[in-house]
Amino acid sequence: MGSAVIICAGDFPRREYPRYLLESADLVVCCDSAFSRYLRFCKGNLPESLVIIGDMDSLPAALQKKYASHIIRISEQDDNDQTKAVRYILAEHPEIDTIHILGATGRREDHTLGNLSLLMEYARTILAGRPADKPIGPEEAPVVPENGQRSDVRIEIVSDYSTAFALTDTADLFVGEGRPVSIFSPDNSLRIVSEGLQWPTDNVVFDNWWKATLNRATSDRIRLRFSHPSIALVILG
Repeated sequence: MGSAVIICAGDFPRREYPRYLLESADLVVCCDSAFSRYLRFCKGNLPESLVIIGDMDSLPAALQKKYASHIIRISEQDDNDQTKAVRYILAEHPEIDTIHILGATGRREDHTLGNLSLLMEYARTILAGRPADKPIGPEEAPVVPENGQRSDVRIEIVSDYSTAFALTDTADLFVGEGRPVSIFSPDNSLRIVSEGLQWPTDNVVFDNWWKATLNRATSDRIRLRFSHPSIALVILG
């Protein structure tokens, strides 16, 4: 199996971990508006697997001509380029079981919030939560497909500051003692009973974004037990 990196047009990563993910990826997919910065990063040494995806409205014509063999033009406007890239990978690359999204945050708050919330949308519409008895590691987003055609695909947004992923049901997470943990959910009927957090989330009502943020793991492993299958975004600092 392999890993893919999607590069969006937010802050290009500077720290070692996200850059390691990029350098070691089996497949790199650039949203069109992010390609110029990736080109500077790799100093023109493009991997053969590189794909540039989007409607090409923000990619200079000269670059479109020079790198035409890498371009997949998708003109529809119902999805943003990040989502087009995710759908492309899932449809065309069954060997990929891990998708890291870089550059999805920073620069514009509206894009940051939208891109992070899309992780929950992917989990709800494309993927389904991993069973609770399968613990996941510190950098894993636990997702498996609803239709059974893919297995153990995980999608996460990684920045210089955090790793974000979606959950759809109860899960055990190996995060490391002391790690910052924030939880968000659009479902105000959801209750999440937690183990291993400094401030238990048992009585949190998810009716505003701040309600379960800025928490901290008190053990290497935490458990988040959902009252019912739903959707939540977890951000690990």
